[in-house]
Amino acid sequence: MEDPVVGKVEEAAEAVSTEAVEAASAAQEAAENAAQAAGEAVSEAPVEALDEGGETMADYAAELDASFHKVNEGDVLDVTVVSVDDEQAEVDLGSYTGGVIRREDASDDPSYSMKENLQPGQTLKATVISTDDGQGRIVLSLKQAAADHAWDRLRALMSSHENITVKISGVTKGGAIAMVEDIRGFIPASKLSLGYVEEDKLSDWLGRSIEVRVIDVDESKKHLVLSARDILREKEREARSERIAQVQVGTITEGTVETIKPYGAFIRLDGGLSGLLHVSRISHKRVNEPGDVLKEGQKVRVKIVGNKDGKLSLSMKDLEEAPASSSDDAEEKVVIPKAESIGTSMADLIKGLNIQL
Repeated sequence: MEDPVVGKVEEAAEAVSTEAVEAASAAQEAAENAAQAAGEAVSEAPVEALDEGGETMADYAAELDASFHKVNEGDVLDVTVVSVDDEQAEVDLGSYTGGVIRREDASDDPSYSMKENLQPGQTLKATVISTDDGQGRIVLSLKQAAADHAWDRLRALMSSHENITVKISGVTKGGAIAMVEDIRGFIPASKLSLGYVEEDKLSDWLGRSIEVRVIDVDESKKHLVLSARDILREKEREARSERIAQVQVGTITEGTVETIKPYGAFIRLDGGLSGLLHVSRISHKRVNEPGDVLKEGQKVRVKIVGNKDGKLSLSMKDLEEAPASSSDDAEEKVVIPKAESIGTSMADLIKGLNIQL
């Protein structure tokens, strides 16, 4: 026969267990509801209110975007040096992986020192040359970035016609070599000066510093051509214009016949200036061809009769004495005798005649 006391105890225990289970279930449901409500509250809250320190998610948006940005070969990146040794520099790209710059990718200069030229914390521009060095790092090149920048700079110099000073570091059969932005530039012998420089004279230009202008750039062919002649011609024209501006009309000077044309001759004056002696100003006498009275190399005395727009007009005729008269323009004088004189003359003529009727 079952003990009634034991039965009552078992019933009480079962009731307590059921209530505990129900209470635990209710507590769990309440916790889940609270967590869900809290999550919704966080997602709906303004971004600016997420950080009690004053920083917001927006402050990290650029960094987060950069950390997931795909890096490709040829990209030029801003990197920060983390550490340096004799052979390489570890750099921070601000992305999910680190980068490395090897010594051979830093410079072509045999004496280049990584430790002397790079310091931790330094920011550099470097070009991606490989996205994985085998250790998960991106390989970058300082010299490639410098070269990319150099070609951009050279194209800008060609467009602006800006003058730059270079030092001639070598000569070849056809001209001279000079470095610009670490790019090898060629100056043809015909572009070194106002006149052509002969091959046996090119060595005289070694070590000289001269002003040049970029006249041709082709990055694909690594082709850079420079010219000093263009600058020298401009300077010569400017100097000539300044000297001509000081020349006074009426000045008498000497010169040498340089060239003879059908319309006149160009005369090289003392001081290096040239002027035109027009055929009509060679002489008071008629001159059909300037070559009839002038020869190249002949010394002549001329007068400056015009200075306009940087051009000098000359005259030899103005230094000659003008003839008193000329048969071409002298008036022909006709003397008409008086009537009585004519009559007397006729009587004298008849008087001497023997007329028979």
